[in-house]
Amino acid sequence: MAKVIKLSASLLGLLSAVVLILAAFNWGKVTQLYNVVTLFEEDVIVENFVQMDQLFDTKEIKGELAPFSFPKNEKPLPLNYVYNGEKISLDSFLDRTSTTALLVLQGDKITHESYYQGTNAEDKRISWSVAKSFLSAMFGIALEKGEIKSLDQAVTDYVPELKGSGYDGVSIKNVLQMSSGVHFNEDYQDFNSDINRFGRLMALGGSFDEFAASLHNEREPGTYMHYVSMDTHVLGMVLRSATGQSIEEYFNTNLWTPLRPEASTHYIVDSAGEPMVLGGLNMRTRDFAKFGKLYLDNGKWLGKQLVPYDWVRASVTPDAPHLMPGKRDTADLVLGYGYQWWLPVNADQEFMAIGVYDQFIYVNQKANVVIVKNSANTHFMDNNFESALETVEAFRAIANSLMAEQASETVSVSDRVESSESEI
Repeated sequence: MAKVIKLSASLLGLLSAVVLILAAFNWGKVTQLYNVVTLFEEDVIVENFVQMDQLFDTKEIKGELAPFSFPKNEKPLPLNYVYNGEKISLDSFLDRTSTTALLVLQGDKITHESYYQGTNAEDKRISWSVAKSFLSAMFGIALEKGEIKSLDQAVTDYVPELKGSGYDGVSIKNVLQMSSGVHFNEDYQDFNSDINRFGRLMALGGSFDEFAASLHNEREPGTYMHYVSMDTHVLGMVLRSATGQSIEEYFNTNLWTPLRPEASTHYIVDSAGEPMVLGGLNMRTRDFAKFGKLYLDNGKWLGKQLVPYDWVRASVTPDAPHLMPGKRDTADLVLGYGYQWWLPVNADQEFMAIGVYDQFIYVNQKANVVIVKNSANTHFMDNNFESALETVEAFRAIANSLMAEQASETVSVSDRVESSESEI
């Protein structure tokens, strides 16, 4: 018996030594896997979302022009908004949805800017799927330049390595509109979902390109709006092939440098160094606002048309029944969809870039308002993403408040002019 115990102890010691040796040689992968597994835990999620470059491999992209800063014209936020017939405190909403930053832009001036939960203006915040809208902008630029010939072309015309996959023969337009027909489970709460498998690949090493090529088709393309994050990665593959440039080079030349950011941005990358275009951008809240302002002005920035006007309009205009906002038979969500942009129900010159855990760039062209909200809301999926629908109403209350105040100021100025004229 003593010999058996001694042998077992020896085997245990040997096994422990092997584990320690393997861990030593693969410590980076072990650490990144731990970071993925614990990334969204309540006690660390806020801190994690502003230090992704310390948790994962990234590529930094630096703007090459002097930073541009919005001037300020501070105005109060409304105290309440109405959702489902109930008056709700805006402050309680911001707290309940674990807001970390809120920036409101009216015209070219910041009317409100607040940071929460120990974060600050210099923090670079993870975009999650807000990055998809940045990729869409790059795509529109490439189409205007003739580097991409037509949205009706198949993605496999540019990326032949996707032949035999679910993307074989699927048009670029269908992929842009999240209507590729490719099977993909985007449930973040399902350990075995495709999106969580993707996360583990990011941690343990592997190719995003190869992951995309492993997916298969489940529906006829162009008939059903099913949110597939890998669709955006496939668009990135097309962009790389069509332009002959890396994503980071194309992004820096055509968008990042012209936007004159306050600080650099960084993309999370896979083990081959390819950026996670579907959700890996990290930047300051004010720089997210610059991108919103670009789209508020239909692609024009500081007097220059960076993104083609027609592309912006097409990007925020659903053009098929399965893409329209509102309840419909072929819908995962009641929000509408364009070219990697979301459209709220009853949209009135409004559209949004949305990322998980409640990241938003909301654009309201009627009110001339952009709102950026960064968050760490672990309940963002509750009741079929109801937080996104409620957030729209909170944003509308802010935009309407600013629009009403501006109208009041215009009337006041008009009254003063009339009074002066009558005195004369």
